[in-house]
Amino acid sequence: MRILLVEDDELLGSGLDDALTRLHYAHEWVRDGRSALRATQSSQFDLIILDLGLPQLDGMDVLQRLRSGGNATPVLILSARDAPRDRIVGLNAGADDYLVKPFELEELLARIHVIERRRSGGSTNRLRRGELVLDLGSMSVEYGGAHVALQRREFMLLKKLIENPNQVFSRAQLEEAIYGWDGDVGSNAIDVHVHHLRRKLYPALIRTVRGIGYRIDPL
Repeated sequence: MRILLVEDDELLGSGLDDALTRLHYAHEWVRDGRSALRATQSSQFDLIILDLGLPQLDGMDVLQRLRSGGNATPVLILSARDAPRDRIVGLNAGADDYLVKPFELEELLARIHVIERRRSGGSTNRLRRGELVLDLGSMSVEYGGAHVALQRREFMLLKKLIENPNQVFSRAQLEEAIYGWDGDVGSNAIDVHVHHLRRKLYPALIRTVRGIGYRIDPL
């Protein structure tokens, strides 16, 4: 899951940035509403964590512009606006969830997991593909009932492909999904990850689409 964090409070934003990094989420952090819109226009995200009281453009305006423009990315609002009316307005404007500040990090992470499960079409923290099982909570993998040790970015790449069967991803799209804006990415990094996944799991798992990138066939 690739997350856009939109938060202008440096202390809170820094804490959330650190937490998402520790939990191995690919993410970007922007600090105002206009930067949030620019980020959604140039990159694809799986979740937007959106503050409302933002400089340059209020978070509610950001949400309304996203939805009016056809952007259906799930949005989790974080806001100090705690009146029931504020929550109703936010949800009616197209937000998928609304969490009032201050909040416990564990609750935020639980809500992220709920959106993640909903997005993948499941009701649990697991993705299944035949004998292959990905546990999203522990970031662990089983194949044929046996644990398979994967590196963090191998797991992220596998998850991205399994969540989107039959969709062809270019190397650039996969790099963006698992590395974010980290410029220190080797030119063959995705190919190396794919090679390792095929070796650790099974060769036919990931298909090469010549001249384009990679995909996983639907079952």
